[in-house]
Amino acid sequence: MSKPPEIETAEYDVLISPSASETNLPKPAATDVRAEIGAVSHTGRVRSRNEDHYLVSRVSRQQEILQTNMPSESLPTYTGEDGYLFIVADGMGGMAAGEVASRLAISTSLKLFQRSEKWGFRVNQRVVREFFGQITADLREIDRTLTEQSASDRRLLGMGTTLTAAYSMGIDLFIVHLGDSRVYLYREDVLTQLTKDHTVAQAMADAGYIPPNEVRHHVKRNALTNYLGGHNGKVKADLRWLRINDGDRLVLCSDGLNEMVDDLTIGRILARNPDPRVAAQQLLDEALRRGGKDNVTIVVARYEVGGRSDSHLEERRLDSTTDSYPQMPDTPPA
Repeated sequence: MSKPPEIETAEYDVLISPSASETNLPKPAATDVRAEIGAVSHTGRVRSRNEDHYLVSRVSRQQEILQTNMPSESLPTYTGEDGYLFIVADGMGGMAAGEVASRLAISTSLKLFQRSEKWGFRVNQRVVREFFGQITADLREIDRTLTEQSASDRRLLGMGTTLTAAYSMGIDLFIVHLGDSRVYLYREDVLTQLTKDHTVAQAMADAGYIPPNEVRHHVKRNALTNYLGGHNGKVKADLRWLRINDGDRLVLCSDGLNEMVDDLTIGRILARNPDPRVAAQQLLDEALRRGGKDNVTIVVARYEVGGRSDSHLEERRLDSTTDSYPQMPDTPPA
């Protein structure tokens, strides 16, 4: 559980990988991409209540041919799209408020996702830009919902939550991030943090006030600069679009993991445990062994991709008015 400081919520940029912008290249069908998933959530060894919530979902849209006089050789054996949605939310606010905030944020997100026309779509730069615009609008609606709930019930005063989500459709992967929960990508024995913590300590490091290696132990490492709740809709998430390779593993976690377990150890545990269910449990066990001072939630997904996939981690800033992609000098984020 993190806490918000009394400062304005920042605005964040959309990042896009070069390979994701190459939409003219062939890609495997969405049905050729499968994820094996493990997930755990634990109160920890210190707190009495688990204010973390998570969701793992497979989304499918398919066409079932009921009647036709077309020859069978002219028809595909299966027509459809499969995708995966992962969400981790770490609530804050004391008493039951944090638990309510994280639960409400995920349930509202799911309702908005289900009513969206763009949850399964043909991916290109224009459509992705529209998709991210809809996500931003949805997050503002969630923030207003939390703000109104907090104002209407004294027991929920000051509640808020982080929200970090990953949505994959085929090999296209979209990251949505507010707060200090994290998304990691483990590829070819290298662990890369795909999100940047929205904390005062991280902002101080970005501005050069403290060295990057001091962030992990800084007194302001848990003071959030961006989260859902209390902003009356004035929030905007970090948004990222990249592509998945065969064998990639994705890790979403609340800060109860990375506060206790350093990135080097996280990478070693993933290297020893290719099964995502075993890896998730081993990561949780390590966090508890090192003290378990906060709630711990971990989602691990291992992707199997049939056909072509050649993602890169280099990121570029997505210009909101043109199709140009100037090189980002500081990505992937530390």
